[in-house]
Formats: sequence, C-alpha cells, structure tokens
Amino acid sequence: MRLPYLVATTFLILSGCATPPPVADGNSRGSYRHTENYLNWLIDQEMTQNDITGISIALVDDQQVIWQKGFGHADLELGIPATPETIYRAGSIAKVFTAAATMQLAERGLLDIDRPLVEALPEFSINSRFPKAAPVTPRNVMTHHSGLPSNFLRGMYVRDPGRFETVIEGLHDQYLTFPPDYVFSYSNVGMALLGATVQRIGQQPFDRYMERNFFQPLGMTSSSFAARAVTKAYDSHREIEVFSLRDMPAANLLSNVVDLSQFLKMQFADGRHGGQQLLSPASVREMVRVQNAGFPLTFQQYVGLGWMLSGIEVPGGGTVASHGGSLPDSHSMMAMLPEHKLGVVVLSNSATSHASVTKIATEALRLMLEAKTGIRQEPAKVVSVPEREPTAAELKLFNGHFDTLVGLAKISTGAGKIDVEAGGHHFRLVPHQDGLFSVQYKLFGLIPLRVGAFDDIRLSLANVGGRQIVVGRIGGESQMFGEKLKPTDIPESFLKRIGHYEIIDKIDGPAPNHIVLKEDDGLLVGEVRFPERPEFLLRIGFQPVSDSEAITAGLGSGRGDTLRLFSEDNEERLGFSGYQLRKKLN
Repeated sequence: MRLPYLVATTFLILSGCATPPPVADGNSRGSYRHTENYLNWLIDQEMTQNDITGISIALVDDQQVIWQKGFGHADLELGIPATPETIYRAGSIAKVFTAAATMQLAERGLLDIDRPLVEALPEFSINSRFPKAAPVTPRNVMTHHSGLPSNFLRGMYVRDPGRFETVIEGLHDQYLTFPPDYVFSYSNVGMALLGATVQRIGQQPFDRYMERNFFQPLGMTSSSFAARAVTKAYDSHREIEVFSLRDMPAANLLSNVVDLSQFLKMQFADGRHGGQQLLSPASVREMVRVQNAGFPLTFQQYVGLGWMLSGIEVPGGGTVASHGGSLPDSHSMMAMLPEHKLGVVVLSNSATSHASVTKIATEALRLMLEAKTGIRQEPAKVVSVPEREPTAAELKLFNGHFDTLVGLAKISTGAGKIDVEAGGHHFRLVPHQDGLFSVQYKLFGLIPLRVGAFDDIRLSLANVGGRQIVVGRIGGESQMFGEKLKPTDIPESFLKRIGHYEIIDKIDGPAPNHIVLKEDDGLLVGEVRFPERPEFLLRIGFQPVSDSEAITAGLGSGRGDTLRLFSEDNEERLGFSGYQLRKKLN
C-alpha cells in the first residue's frame, strides 16, 4: 500500500532527477519503444537516488514478454550483472501462488473456501473473545479479513527457521485479533495456515505441490519455495545478512522476472498454459474480484483473493491487481491490468528499493496502456486548498493518543496547533478549508519542512461504530490510517510490571535491543527499538482486558495481539506472540 510507506518514510526528502525523462516522438500507439526508453531512464534514476544495487524487470502483453532487462548487479563483489534470469527473493508475491493453489484444490472438489478452515485443517485451533463471530474460512484468509494474528513472532525471522507448520501449534495459546470479516489485517500466519491446508489436502509437502502443479506446468524452471534464502542482498550497496522467514507459503518464493512472466501469461489466458488448464476461468476472475466492498471499515482499500486491488492507480486502466514483496533486505512488485492483459514484474535485491519497485511498476503499466490502447489520463492533481487554523472542536478531537500504521502517535494541541510525535519523528497536521488535513514534517521537531512524499496525502476523521477513525487519502484512493484510543483503567497488576525487559530465549536473527513497558498519560504503552534501525522508535498502545491480559490497541495489521502476565520459575514474566520476557535488573 502506498500510504503506509509514504508515512513510514517521511524523514526521507525526495531529490530531483538529474536528467530530464525521454519524450515520446509522434504517434507511438502499438509500439513499446517509448515505454522501454522511459523505463530505462526511470530505473537508472531510481537506482541512483536510492542506492539500489540490482533490479530486473519484465513487461507482458497477453502471451508475449515484450521487454525484459536487468540493471546493476546481482553480486556486486564478484561483478556479476543483474539479468532477467537473476533469481531474487520475491517475498509476499508468494501469497498469490498460495491463494492460486487453494483455488485449484477448491476446483477439484477437495476444499470449500467458504467452509470453516478447521474442517480442512483439523489441527488448527485458536482462542476467541468473539463468541458470536463467524468462522475463519479460506476465503477470508485470502482476503486478509480472517481476524487471525498478523504474525506469530517467535521463530518467524531467523537464520535457520523451523518448518512453517509449527505455527499451527503456536496459535493454540493465541487469540483471534478481530472477528472474521470485520477489518483488513494483513496476516502471514493466515497464509502459513493455507499452505498447511494445501499440504494436507494435496498429500505432499507444500513446496513439492507448488513445483508439480504450478512451476513445472508453467515452465518456471528457476522458481522454488525455499526454507532458506540463497540470494545476496544489499543496503546502500553494502552486502547485508539475509535471514529467512519461517512462514514459507507467505513469503519464501525465490524466482526471476522470466518465470513470473509465465504466471502472468497464465492469468491472461484464463488459467490456461499450453495444453493445461491450471485454474478455471471462473477462479481467475474471482481472484481479481473485490471481496470486501460492503465491509464498514474498507475505505476503498480493496482486496481480491490473494491479489491486492488498491495501492496502485492507473487512470483509465480498470482494475489493477498487484502484490508486492517487502522483506527487510529486498523488495518486489508484480502487477497487472486484467482487462487489458498487461502486466509487469519488478524484482530487486536492495533494502532501499521499497518505493522504487512500486513506482516503476506503476509507470510501466501506465505507459503500456497508452501504447496498446491510446488511453492517456494523467493522474488527478491535488487541488491547492487554502490552509486555516484548527477549530476548538478539532483541537479537542485530535488531542490524545492515536494508533496508526507506523505505531502509536501522541498528538498535542495545547499550543493551538495539531502537533504529532510518531516513530521518533515530529509532524504537524495542517487543516484546510475543505475540512481535510495535510501532513507537514518538522525537522528536529521544530522547523516545518516540505517533503514531496506528503504532497498528495490528505487525512480526515470518521466515526464508524463509535470508533474515531483516521482516514488517509492519496490520489483517488482512501484507506484506514489509524484510530483514536480511548483511555482505560490500567490494573495494578500491569502497573507493577512497568520497566525495561529482555527476551528470555535467544533469537537466531534480528532482535530488539530496547523493550519497555510504560504508562503514558493513562495509557499502557510498549516501546521497541532495533539496532538495525536505531532512529525508529515503535510504540504500541495496550488495552487491558483483564488483570492478566492486554491487547494491542487499534485496528488493522499487528493489532489485537495479546500481552499476558504470568509467573514461571518463581519469576514474573510477560508473554507475547510466543516470546517470554523478563524485567531487567538494571
């Protein structure tokens, strides 16, 4: 999604391009020459500005790969260039394949995506605080509306991960975070469960099922689901250690743009490749149909089955189906215009490429659409609406704590302005005469500064079911950005546990070096820092639900998880997502 990324990286100031972009000469309809020229220029610009080491791209028009190319290096130390054949970590693009496998089994009559998941995966169970809630089903897992936790953190991102099926047992002591079919909450755990379902019903290991039912039939000879990453990755041209994600069906796809182009061609052929029908035309269409249009907390953040249907805008292109893959060390994007049978794959080996892969994919689809059809619609410009001073009602409404996509934000309005502290940075919300709010970055917390990434963002408040929701809008799309948290009484049992903590079990991977439980203006707050990103402070609000349990407050991904108080070995501990924490002595 574009809005979370723009906000999460607000401290980065976008620099201008060194050279002007190429201009199309004459009538280019039917020719992709200008598309290639422009993308060559754009990728060079993005790699230079964002210190990206390697990128590969492929463009697909129906059953033809019309252009594919590598830029930079696959291995900088050995001087090996990136090519279309370079294998990358495709990350969460894996989820589209796992959803496709689920639909394939449903077509064969082995699975009903609208029946409870436990019928297909009897070993699955999870606690619930929602006695009247609908069941978790394969459909709401594929739409990220299952209510399952986003992640089971213990053993999730390490050097040597265990089998992904272990997450099933780990969930037995956890709780649903939301009622199913209530709110979009991106879940790696859910996709791991779907992978376990594919494995169980398909009667073979998940990776072998995918090899036999997708990779071999599609001729994807360089693709695999691997427990461990085997590619290099870079951060600002410095090689970094690559860790593996336990949840293989959610994010452990290794592939290249050549292979992923084959998958797109299958989509454009109504599920057929060569002489084989891998998916039915009905399944292909259903996967790119909006599944959550009628849900009260959708705010135009639409999703299909496996595919995201918002986040990339191509004016005049109809539905845009996409899925990115964002790992701490690399990023990817696969996107298509189903109505026009146009698609693009962008893969990178760099931690700094998150915004770039989406930007490149978006421009590729826009230019391809124009070349193929002549459709050319510039994105709507944000109308400049005069600023104004906040009203007394707005100052009262905004004052307090808000859960947001980048963690807990503390908003203060005592000075007559709407000042925000979030993620270790400072911002100001500026009201405009149309009732919307723009975002202004405050350098060092003092100096207002224009940041290009903020120019198109507008925020507003909405009341949904008694919740004060912050709605973010960029371009023609809106999505839920956060929620105002209501103060709650903090039980004495939690107040006694306030302090600095450490994880008891050794983590074979990135681990926080700062974990604090504290009270902040009547709110129970957790703070976490990682040595890899010391400038970013993640703060999460907790809402106690009993004397021994509190849930991460707010709506959406990473919320609704349970913090438990318990004692073991004569020691008071905290339990969270499979981890045990103890208070530091000093």
